[in-house]
Amino acid sequence: MKYAEIKKFDVANGPGVRISLFVSGCSHYCKGCFNSIAWDYDYGKPFTDETIKEIIEFMDNPMISGLTLLGGEPMDPRNQDALVPLVEKVKEKYPDKTIWCFTGYLFDDDIMEKFYYTIPATKRLLACFDVMVDGEFDIDLADITLVFKGSSNQRTIMVQESLKSGEIVLWDNNTSMRAN
Repeated sequence: MKYAEIKKFDVANGPGVRISLFVSGCSHYCKGCFNSIAWDYDYGKPFTDETIKEIIEFMDNPMISGLTLLGGEPMDPRNQDALVPLVEKVKEKYPDKTIWCFTGYLFDDDIMEKFYYTIPATKRLLACFDVMVDGEFDIDLADITLVFKGSSNQRTIMVQESLKSGEIVLWDNNTSMRAN
């Protein structure tokens, strides 16, 4: 896997100050995508053990609330295996920091129905995620007033609560900024 960018102090992609990893590779090709340069799976730098170590070191800052994965497409089956060691290490070393994932795939129709039981990495990733923003960006439904998403079709999902209940549980930004 390759990645397009690591933002060390990101306040736009989840609550608080976060480390954001923009992975490369996406097959959704959303019209109006803010990061279309990362559609190319060969764009950017190789994601290595050193990259994981660097992100873990950045996470040690007490100002950092968590890690956000976006792209590109972190839930693309071609990217999932590379991300498992990162999210598992973050959860192990920083259990009080949240992990958010932005994906164009739908949590229920794609991730749970197609990936969860067929791609082992999906289950391992979801075990570490606190929140997932799902759904392709839709320029016709774009709304700059939305919190942590670009279009009104996208959902902000509490992953652990959704896995436990078997139903989608939405994150309420009015009652919790930490998503824990």
